[in-house]
Amino acid sequence: MKKSFAILAALFVACTGAKQKPVDEKVPVTVAKVEQRNMPLQIQAIGSVLPVSTVSVRAQVNGELTRVWFREGEDVRKGQMLFTIDPRPYEASLQQAQANLARDEANQKNAESEAQRYAGLVQKDYVTKEDYEKMTATAEAAKATVAADRAAVETAQLQLAYCSIASPIDGRTGSLMVHAGNLVQANATTPLVVINQITPVYVQFSIPEAQLDRVRAKGGVGVPVAASLQGGGTILATGKLSFIDNAVDTTTGTIALKALFANQSRALWPGEFVTVAMTLANRPDAIVVPTQAIQTGQRGQYVYVVKPDDSVEMRPVAVEDSVKQQTVVASGVRPGETVVTDGQLRLTPKSRVDVKNAL
Repeated sequence: MKKSFAILAALFVACTGAKQKPVDEKVPVTVAKVEQRNMPLQIQAIGSVLPVSTVSVRAQVNGELTRVWFREGEDVRKGQMLFTIDPRPYEASLQQAQANLARDEANQKNAESEAQRYAGLVQKDYVTKEDYEKMTATAEAAKATVAADRAAVETAQLQLAYCSIASPIDGRTGSLMVHAGNLVQANATTPLVVINQITPVYVQFSIPEAQLDRVRAKGGVGVPVAASLQGGGTILATGKLSFIDNAVDTTTGTIALKALFANQSRALWPGEFVTVAMTLANRPDAIVVPTQAIQTGQRGQYVYVVKPDDSVEMRPVAVEDSVKQQTVVASGVRPGETVVTDGQLRLTPKSRVDVKNAL
């Protein structure tokens, strides 16, 4: 009886207590193939768009602003009329200066005539030498007065010319700061309008000092530069490096550069931040993986390589450069291998994967 009970107990344990080994859960991931192709060698940075020239237009004479000849925000050409200040007070000043000049020119002519007459008389002892010198001094004084009057006329003409304000450059106007009917003052703090030249434009950016030698080795000024929206994407414009600063900023360890863009399409706008890429060379047959495949751990950078049996291997890699979401790898992977681009957080070296879609 006891023996039968033991057998039944053993059978019960075998039927109810034993559990099947669970099947390993596969981790869903997305993957991409390692490629070998030509890649540009670039230096990327964030830059800001600057106008080639900026002019703050201010009045140079006092008076009432009688007319504005443009609409704010429109393009203007060099020499195009912008503002008119009431010219009447300055026209009156010019007329007065011209009248003074005419009067003093007549006085000069009379004084010179008298001096010539006294020159003949003094030789005949009809007048004293002192009288002759006095007449000569009077003629010289009249000449100096006429010279001063001519300068006053030129000043009055210049003041009158300042009543008409023309654009000094080709560019685009900003907000109109003073409207017609207001009084303006010469050299006031607030400009009447600010004009920015936007064709062409500069893009200013900085690179680490360690990369300066690479830029200079490729010729420095003249290196091709492309500008795109922040974060990459479509190239907005292409230009050339036009300026390298004469010193490295010791506080940041960077050096400032500028690139010149023709900007005929006006894709770049002053004050805008863009991503710039200087192409220094082309690297043939580079091994390339998507940048999102690169992971960083305590021992450096690595990728997860998918094997034919859907298992993964954590492979350390040496990264050289990144261009437009593509990373050039010096070692660690081979062309044709498959790397994980999304889902790495759930992976371990013993994981198996379920490929959802291949990039």
